[in-house]
Amino acid sequence: MSVREYQRQMPLGGGLGTKLSARLHLDAPLLTALLLLVLGGLAVLYSAGGGDLNLVVRQSIRFGAGFLVLLVLAQIPPRSYRFWTPVIYAIGVILLALVVLVGTEAKGATRWLTLPGIGRFQPAELMKLAVPAMVAWFFSERNLPPNKLDVLAALGLIFLPVVMIAVQPDLGTSILIAAAGLVVLFMAGLSWRLISLAVLVLVIAAPLMYFFVLHDYQRSRVDTFLNPEADPRGAGWNIIQSKTAIGSGGVTGKGWLDGTQSRLDFLPESSTDFILAVLGEEFGLIGFVLLISIYLVIVGRGFFISWQAQETFSRLLAAALTMTFFIYIFVNVGMVSGLLPVVGVPLPLVSYGGTSIVTLMASFGMLMSIHTHRRLMTY
Repeated sequence: MSVREYQRQMPLGGGLGTKLSARLHLDAPLLTALLLLVLGGLAVLYSAGGGDLNLVVRQSIRFGAGFLVLLVLAQIPPRSYRFWTPVIYAIGVILLALVVLVGTEAKGATRWLTLPGIGRFQPAELMKLAVPAMVAWFFSERNLPPNKLDVLAALGLIFLPVVMIAVQPDLGTSILIAAAGLVVLFMAGLSWRLISLAVLVLVIAAPLMYFFVLHDYQRSRVDTFLNPEADPRGAGWNIIQSKTAIGSGGVTGKGWLDGTQSRLDFLPESSTDFILAVLGEEFGLIGFVLLISIYLVIVGRGFFISWQAQETFSRLLAAALTMTFFIYIFVNVGMVSGLLPVVGVPLPLVSYGGTSIVTLMASFGMLMSIHTHRRLMTY
């Protein structure tokens, strides 16, 4: 191994922080961006929750648990993830089947299992990591680009859990998991001819899905997306108030804790799905651009890690985890601004939540593991 290659592979700088992060298998740029996002998110959550400090404390505890999971998973080398992926995927499918049989119902949906000593658990969250990992594992054992049989097999691995989650019903989570799996398929070298064919089939199938697959409340969301003013005091209320809040913030915003739409309860779900509208009202365009900039740093670092990965499984998995995070952002921003139907996807690491935080932090722990465990190349 040349000296130049060794220097290229080692972390830049030699300070105490760099040495500590390397020893703990943490990626300093990614960790810094995550901490900035979390701290900013807690500030926005405090305002969105009406100054409820207990809400911030509970969210902070969840972030603490998430960072602990990140730290633990960063220590595990990618070869261990590759070995255990089929087992975890199989366990996830079994748990989804148990949800259908003995799941706990809440708000008209059966999405949870109640486990003794653990409490309520949503198996779909596990599949956000298991599905892309399984597809990456599948292609790591085969020649790329994939042939038609391999593509069909991969689609089966993706859509088995996706369909099981969609019938719970949980359309938002099923879309995210399908997207994560399809990203791996794309990164594996799927031809543009097949991609174009898939898009054509989706366009043709969309009207059939609207009339024969979607539930009544899901069709209502599509109708509201197309014309929210048709029911301004009912189904269209959320999106109308959200756009009003974002627009009223202007360039500089009204100031922290000075927003009116959320604090006067005009904006429902202000601390969860529509928290971006609170940020837009209070911090304006400047705050929005700053938030998106932090997100882009995280996404860019994730793709950099994928690019530097030295074997197929790690490269595909890192790209899928990064793209899934981007899709979270894209869908939430789109639905809050009225550009996409409301599907119940939170703003990652800003919206109030529990299991989604831990799942996202777990994915970043896996990304850090992929980056910090890469082997030095020799020539």
